[in-house]
Amino acid sequence: MTKQTIILNGQSLTLDQVIAVAYGQPDAPRVELSAEAQANVTRAAGAVEQLLARGEIAYGITTGFGAFKNRIIPPEQVRELQRNIIISHAVGVGQPFDIPTTRAIMLIRANTLARGYSGIRLDTLQRLLDMLNAGVHSIIPEKGSLGASGDLAPLAHMSLTLIGEGEAEFRGERLPGAEAMRRAQLQPVTLAAKEGLALTNGTAVMCALGALESYRARRLSRVADIAGCLSLEALHGTTLAFDDRIHQLRPYPRQLNCANYLRALLADSDFTRHHDPTNVQDAYTLRCIPQVHGAVRDAIAYARWAIEIELNSVTDNPLIFIDDATGEITVLSGGNFHGEPLAIAMDYLGMAMTELGNISERRIMRLTDEASNAQTLPAFLTQQGGLNSGFMITQYTAAALATENKVLAHPASVDTIPTSANVEDHVSMGVTAALQTRQIISNVEQILAIELMAAAQGIDFRRQKLGPTAQLGRGTQPAYMLIREQVPFLEHDAVMYPYLEVVRQLVASGQVVVAVNKHVQDVREL
Repeated sequence: MTKQTIILNGQSLTLDQVIAVAYGQPDAPRVELSAEAQANVTRAAGAVEQLLARGEIAYGITTGFGAFKNRIIPPEQVRELQRNIIISHAVGVGQPFDIPTTRAIMLIRANTLARGYSGIRLDTLQRLLDMLNAGVHSIIPEKGSLGASGDLAPLAHMSLTLIGEGEAEFRGERLPGAEAMRRAQLQPVTLAAKEGLALTNGTAVMCALGALESYRARRLSRVADIAGCLSLEALHGTTLAFDDRIHQLRPYPRQLNCANYLRALLADSDFTRHHDPTNVQDAYTLRCIPQVHGAVRDAIAYARWAIEIELNSVTDNPLIFIDDATGEITVLSGGNFHGEPLAIAMDYLGMAMTELGNISERRIMRLTDEASNAQTLPAFLTQQGGLNSGFMITQYTAAALATENKVLAHPASVDTIPTSANVEDHVSMGVTAALQTRQIISNVEQILAIELMAAAQGIDFRRQKLGPTAQLGRGTQPAYMLIREQVPFLEHDAVMYPYLEVVRQLVASGQVVVAVNKHVQDVREL
């Protein structure tokens, strides 16, 4: 089968394409430059050569960087200057990014450079794509970026392998960068004027994290809807609060969409409660699912909106403009490297996902506390309480994760520390925001896995009362069946953590959503 090919022009990269390249190995799409991009890149590189030949002073081309912006670099040292920015800036620490994140970083950086405003040579940009296509992945530590001037330290680590330095992963082995390039039959490059700065000055790391995490978040929002509905059935809740007439009177689009999806998930269910004058409404964690989950969907949509703009933005500095009519070259210094738009979006997403975990944990509490569920279910979802603890401690774990998320949800974007002798005096902390959100989302995966497992246990207890022919909702039935294929009803205490991990994998892989949406049409996101 011929691999799909993604053509980069710096203007049309999509989030779905980033996901395909990041996660698609070993059959990920090939990435190539469009003819237009090749021409634009070549033109800008030629402009840099003209500036050098004329002896003009331009930041990062014939000057030092940051606080050294006033130090003029003689022409014979320009190449050394570009190498030095890579080797001096590669001071990241911590665990390396996983391979999907590294691939997303490489792709997004290449797409930015493909616009032709950065001054990198075509051969150098092509070598970065050659690495991506061959599976040579630089070892990039997670920590060290302030999010202005872009993601300097991590992008320097990305670029080390390109010049035959640093370390890289190739076919499962961690190798010296030069050896990884040799095995892939690629030659390292010698950087020319502007190229080191072009490679390192930008938002590719926080953008890559944002792309991958907004994708995960959207999937988890659907899992949360499914888990909430399964819990509602286990708790003999009512669907009346999801009536479209209610939500039309507060017409947030994604609240409306969520309520519509919930109604579809619960259609034809025998486990829900019809109008009961002695029990007219449920607790907030059930009744307010559309309002809370809908607000989370808003935050996810905002993050995706920001990421989709950033994917096709030019984020380095300075930028090279060439007048089409006169050929006049203008070098402009600005601040597109500043990560504030993404930092705020990631903080917003992290807070929203924290809330998704909070409401799920509260539903787990209601499933396990017989006083809270009016003895609809036995205490801690076990018949022989006392001898058996049942699901008691699963709620502890969910509570611990929800509490950790509340700490992680403190916004990173409100902090700043001046750097470079106070020249770079306001920074975004965008990568910090994205890394916090990544951990929050991982914790929410675990919380939702616990809720699904507890809800399935509750469904089995309710079935004992309703009879074997009682039907779950159109969407909750396939979710329940998927769980029961992996996790049995627990009549007695058992070692539960392997079951929790199996369900977490069902959540994280998207299998829960895929199984459900074969039977229920999801609502298109606005």
